[in-house]
Amino acid sequence: MSVIVIQFITLDGIVSDPDASAGAPASGWAFRHGPETVAGDPFRLSGTLDEGVLLLGRRTWQMFSHIWPQRDDPFSRRMNAATKLVASRTLTDASAWVNSQVTAGDVGEAVKREQRDVIVMGSLGVVRALMAEDLIDEYRLLTFPTVLGSGERLFPDGRPPVYLECLSAEKAGAAVLARYQRETRCPRASSRSTRPRPTRRRSTGTTARCTFRSCGSCRDCAGLRSAGTSRRYMAPRAI
Repeated sequence: MSVIVIQFITLDGIVSDPDASAGAPASGWAFRHGPETVAGDPFRLSGTLDEGVLLLGRRTWQMFSHIWPQRDDPFSRRMNAATKLVASRTLTDASAWVNSQVTAGDVGEAVKREQRDVIVMGSLGVVRALMAEDLIDEYRLLTFPTVLGSGERLFPDGRPPVYLECLSAEKAGAAVLARYQRETRCPRASSRSTRPRPTRRRSTGTTARCTFRSCGSCRDCAGLRSAGTSRRYMAPRAI
């Protein structure tokens, strides 16, 4: 099970109002370059969408529920057939878009219970909640050659760092589609050391803890091993 966040994004990290649905200044920036960049399946979801579940915030779901049911191309049929969870404490009726259901509780807990891959589209509030609990495994970002200077950023100021690995990058029309996943080894280990992917558990204190299950290669883990303790170094989590 993986949590995948997909976003249209500018060169300076803005993700707000790419389609002008909110009417913000300089909105609609993702569509300035023609439909070929955003048409079809721009994030290469394919089978992941068929077998996983979409997780959407209320506003994103409401906008999508007016768009996708009216379309009948192959990707739209996949979107309509997919299971959809709506994170909302105010929405009570999700019948406007088939296969949708409301999850009114803690969104992080809903994700932890899910056995399928979870795909988060837009829905910045949901993304931030999952960031706070360190639940995101992959980012798929379609980066447009636009600098806005202001707006909502995917990675806001003031967050701890996170280290990611680039899985792929390819030109997609006027944009670039890049896939990033969380780093799978302790960043303090030697370059030749490889370790299992980190657990989801987070530290609640201020002491550094190893997310990579005491890799044994970095100074922190070696010291902990010699002391006979099991402690985990918490890898930084923002870009």
